[in-house]
Amino acid sequence: MRKFFLIASFLFCVSLLIHAEEAKGHKVSFEKNSDGFWRVNVNGKLIPVRGAGGVLAPGMLETFAKEGGNFTRTWGIESLEQKVTGGARYIDKAKELGVNVMAGIWIGHERHGFNYSNEAQVKKQREIVRAAVRKWKHHTGIAVWGLGNEMEGPQAVAGNPKVWQELEVLAKIIKEEDPNRPVMTVIAGSRAEKIKSLLKYCPTIDALGVNAYGAASGAGKDLVKAGWKKPFAITEFGVKGFWEASKTPWGAPYEPTSTEKAKSYYATHKLVTQINNGKEQCLGTFAFLWGWKQEKTSTWFGMFLKSKEKLPQVDALVKAWTGEWPANRAPKIEAVKADFSGKAVAANKKLIASVKATDPEGKPLKYDWVIVEESKAHSVGGDKEYEPPSFPALTLINNDPECVIMSPAKAGQYRLFLTIRDGDGNAATANIPFLVK
Repeated sequence: MRKFFLIASFLFCVSLLIHAEEAKGHKVSFEKNSDGFWRVNVNGKLIPVRGAGGVLAPGMLETFAKEGGNFTRTWGIESLEQKVTGGARYIDKAKELGVNVMAGIWIGHERHGFNYSNEAQVKKQREIVRAAVRKWKHHTGIAVWGLGNEMEGPQAVAGNPKVWQELEVLAKIIKEEDPNRPVMTVIAGSRAEKIKSLLKYCPTIDALGVNAYGAASGAGKDLVKAGWKKPFAITEFGVKGFWEASKTPWGAPYEPTSTEKAKSYYATHKLVTQINNGKEQCLGTFAFLWGWKQEKTSTWFGMFLKSKEKLPQVDALVKAWTGEWPANRAPKIEAVKADFSGKAVAANKKLIASVKATDPEGKPLKYDWVIVEESKAHSVGGDKEYEPPSFPALTLINNDPECVIMSPAKAGQYRLFLTIRDGDGNAATANIPFLVK
């Protein structure tokens, strides 16, 4: 056993030496290109960010690279070691595929109980940040340090000055440990009050990440108006958030179809990087989410199904990134009809819904309709949620563009979910909210 540990320790030290040697020539910075647009300079090559977050499930990095993506971001440093295809670490597989990583280092949120006036908590967090950079700075798969994510509070107007002051201390720690990579911090939205706090308290930050959804295309204009002169990236964007969407009389948000979402992804990326004011300062975008996640619904933000079929949002990004549509595209939803959409119905009542959908390659489509209870979670800022129960037995006629369902016997809020598959790795989604009296 002792011999085994000695060998393992030796191999670990050899690995560190190899990474340290590779890192000697690895340097990343933010620089302007000949047209005056900010870009990421990775070892002398200027690149725009064609990014996404959440590229963590096995097979997702390969799909991301194949579709033209070049940058991913993580929210916590532990994600770098997450096992992906073949048991490889996430960071190693990203490097192998030529995908740059903005390595997120999570810092405490006051809404989660972190107290920036507590010296012990603050000291421990500094030690954690220093240890993370010290451990990973030799890995050339990392291009940028992502310091924090919405630590000022997703719904905060300006944020606690103590948070911004500590952010500056942490940024300096990263620079002390690793002067060869830039530091980006990420905030929720582009409010002028937050930008001015950053300008006042955080001069060491090299670039700003903005998480925005419905207002993402105007983020550059907001930053310029507030006086931000450094580069920025849209670090989360996509469909309009459920907090921004129109709602039923009982407050359930209407979720766009995947076809409608695709238009939002394409338009936002093009507007913020090429058209709107502030475009010259925009490094690029990170789409949310190259994977799947339960947040209000199981499909609101995901660009893939849990079964890994890609949705139209992926096709839209490929078109925005490369100028070309992928060879095999996802189905297109043209219309969804249901007389009970956004309405109250009686229990145990037969209801009919229908969809008009087409496949760009003309392939036959498969339809799956299922009733799901509305999520009772009231989380903010992407906090973890559990999937609500579904009731497949209540779908009386399925596998067809028109379905017949039985409304649940129990009063409450529900959604009728539709998933369309082309049998070739592509899908489309929609759902219909309704209330049982």
